[in-house]
Amino acid sequence: MNPFHYENGILHAEEIDLPSLAEKYGTPCYVYSEAALIESYRAYSEAFSSREHLVCYAVKANSNLAILNLFARLGCGFDIVSGGELERVLAAGGDPDKVVFSGVGKRADEIRMALEAGILCFNVESEAELYRIMEVARQAGKKANISFRVNPNVDAGTHPYISTGLRQNKFGIPHDEALRLYRIAHQSEHLHILGIDCHIGSQLTEIPPFVEALEKILLLVAALEKEGIHLSHIDVGGGVGIRYSDENPPEIGEYAKALLEKLEGRKQKILLEPGRSLVGNAGILLTRIEYLKHGEEKNFAIVDCAMNDLMRPALYDAHHDIVAVKQREGKMEIYEVVGPVCETGDFLGRERSLVAAQGDLLAILSAGAYGMSMSSNYNTRPRAAEILVSGKTAHLVRERESVGHLIALERIP
Repeated sequence: MNPFHYENGILHAEEIDLPSLAEKYGTPCYVYSEAALIESYRAYSEAFSSREHLVCYAVKANSNLAILNLFARLGCGFDIVSGGELERVLAAGGDPDKVVFSGVGKRADEIRMALEAGILCFNVESEAELYRIMEVARQAGKKANISFRVNPNVDAGTHPYISTGLRQNKFGIPHDEALRLYRIAHQSEHLHILGIDCHIGSQLTEIPPFVEALEKILLLVAALEKEGIHLSHIDVGGGVGIRYSDENPPEIGEYAKALLEKLEGRKQKILLEPGRSLVGNAGILLTRIEYLKHGEEKNFAIVDCAMNDLMRPALYDAHHDIVAVKQREGKMEIYEVVGPVCETGDFLGRERSLVAAQGDLLAILSAGAYGMSMSSNYNTRPRAAEILVSGKTAHLVRERESVGHLIALERIP
């Protein structure tokens, strides 16, 4: 489905026109489609329906409580990387028994919190972390469920900042060290080995890297079985990438078919940790043009959102399509779409063709993932409102911040 579409020249989110949302809630604001969120989850669930599986949404992609609650009601699990994300999942009604805890820097208090909550397992990412989990479990008088995140040294072909499966990345246990650490864990009375995890990135647009990584993991699974270490699940990681501009990611069914062929004959439950592909194209960032500035070399469309609202372009030089909310006739011009933050890197899009006027609304597409969750208050800018659209109904799922919110915790001595 296309949750964002034009009707009579006006961009809509499901059955609501975006100008009416801008009028009611102001700009900038994030707008999400409930139907698109449901469809993306069901695409994974149906693609893996022939096997016992659990889709664990990567909370870091978008941690709004309404989105977490929607996924929880659909039966989704969650992949978290902090104690704060665990608290969000629980507050949203998520089942702790469907939570996997990833991340390279788990603190002792976070591990303790997760043990008390009764999460499914910890994805262990270093030898030092293994011993910390072991000690915290001993102190708590509990047995911690664990899975090792194994780094297969596979190049996913993504931006280096989001690459996670290479030897030089900080994530996971090196493949050639994994067997030794599994042996240590197997001997501990405070640990219970559940599975193995492999995550090489979230913006993969080709299937071969997934298959190559899984083949390496399955060799390790076979070696573990020879030593009497039997796993109950295999976590295949972060799912497929999404289309931002001209990418051509595989269909989820095609991705599932390739992995399930490699897993044929195995009894382990399949876990997945998609984030971007569940929420990325289900959201847009709605913004208004404050000024048009025509220069000798470049034209600038200065909008009311900025790098603090959507960090990806400044951080990764990432591309997001930008379209006019109301289509108008006129001369097409090339603009740098920039925000008001005092940084040259504060841009939302470079060299965009627009028919634009001061006061026009623009929609920055594919902003549902790593948009609001990475936003900040730089330049003392209150963060945007968030709206969840369901058919003809719009729900305010996060109020716009005020400067009062930002300074409430500060004190002058």
